[in-house]
Amino acid sequence: MNLIVGLGNPGEKYAYTRHNIGFMVVDKLIKNVIDGGQTWDLNRSLNSYFLKKGDLVFAKPQTFMNASGYAVKKLTDLYKIELDHIWVIHDDIDLPLGKLRIRVGGGSAGHHGIESIMREFAGKDHFVRFRLGVGRGKLEEKKHMDQNIHRHAVEKYVVSTFFEKETGDVRKLIKHAAKAVETALHEGLDRAMNQYNN
Repeated sequence: MNLIVGLGNPGEKYAYTRHNIGFMVVDKLIKNVIDGGQTWDLNRSLNSYFLKKGDLVFAKPQTFMNASGYAVKKLTDLYKIELDHIWVIHDDIDLPLGKLRIRVGGGSAGHHGIESIMREFAGKDHFVRFRLGVGRGKLEEKKHMDQNIHRHAVEKYVVSTFFEKETGDVRKLIKHAAKAVETALHEGLDRAMNQYNN
């Protein structure tokens, strides 16, 4: 069984922000792979929107990004899912907008959602990440500033909405990432990495 998690923040005000691209991809993915009109079920005890289809569980944690691991752990405990069968789809400011990188394991690179998941699994990191490039905007200009100022700028940037001029690239990335997950499910992770890492 696989758990496919899109990371993001709950609430309408965050819906089209950079941090929520994981939610956007999972929404696209279930439209592609689920037929019969199944929709998200909000389970408050699991702190997630989730949808189960056969041996796949899709989830959008509703705990806010920094506590995503709490919801992920609840779902893995309920469905007895091993760490290497957790696939996490999330934003990455270190990749240019539109880039996709699939990898297994590795550090958090400062991503609070990934940090939260690793914390819930005692620091273990052997889960799959679909890292979606959302770019750095003007953060590059601020990287030499005081560390606290830079951190605040990053936090503000990731909860900002995409610019209108980025809309086309965002749509392409969502479609590209959803196809990558589908390929990984049907043909294996190695094939997906070879085909979709750009």
